[in-house]
Amino acid sequence: MDRHVSFGRLHNFRDLGGYRAADGLAVRWNRLYRSDSLGKLRGGDWERFLELGVGAVIDLRYSWEIDAKGRVPEHPSFAYHHLSIEHRPYDQAALGPGVDTGPYLAERYLEVAHDGVGELGSALRVIAAAEGPVAFHCASGKDRTGLLAAVVLALLGVSEEVIVEDFALTGLATGRLLADWRAEHPGREPAWPGYGQAPAEVMRLFLDALSREHGSVRAYATDLLGADDALVAALRARLLEPARQDA
Repeated sequence: MDRHVSFGRLHNFRDLGGYRAADGLAVRWNRLYRSDSLGKLRGGDWERFLELGVGAVIDLRYSWEIDAKGRVPEHPSFAYHHLSIEHRPYDQAALGPGVDTGPYLAERYLEVAHDGVGELGSALRVIAAAEGPVAFHCASGKDRTGLLAAVVLALLGVSEEVIVEDFALTGLATGRLLADWRAEHPGREPAWPGYGQAPAEVMRLFLDALSREHGSVRAYATDLLGADDALVAALRARLLEPARQDA
């Protein structure tokens, strides 16, 4: 199934609906979206976004990224939440060719999972309490967005295999993300071959590391993010429905 929502300037806007969860349930369509920067919304893209009826936007970027690239336009139909989950910036495009994509990014994700516990917990509470669909994003919709998507899907009972597959779907947008980088840096190429890539190994290594440290993703979220039984129940009530037998 194609879960990408088509936009002119957004390359990685995806619906997280349809994924099978436990107990015969599935993630509801048109309730939770992940994306690259919504600061790129203009013209027809903006109208298309408003048609989705989004009630809350979570921006996971640094303040300096928002200052440089802009944020989603203000609109009375949704609430905007700035929750910068990454606390140790690094420049992926500048990394050397000897950096192994999977282990390197998995280690960065583990840092974010521990540095950004306050913001990640807040993001879960926004998603659980929002009226209407929620869209969350970072710059490319890959790393910080992928981490939050993984935690949410795990709490909903989606299998690790499916979480890894969802992460790797960003690979379909890599070409356009690279084209954007080249347009911003004429005549240059990223020094790191892994720039914009989303190999499944990254998410698999990250989930394995998180489980080794905390026992499971659920235990990590409970102990560090404040995802108690009530919050998980609220997430599931909002985002799950009986799975279609033909899906």
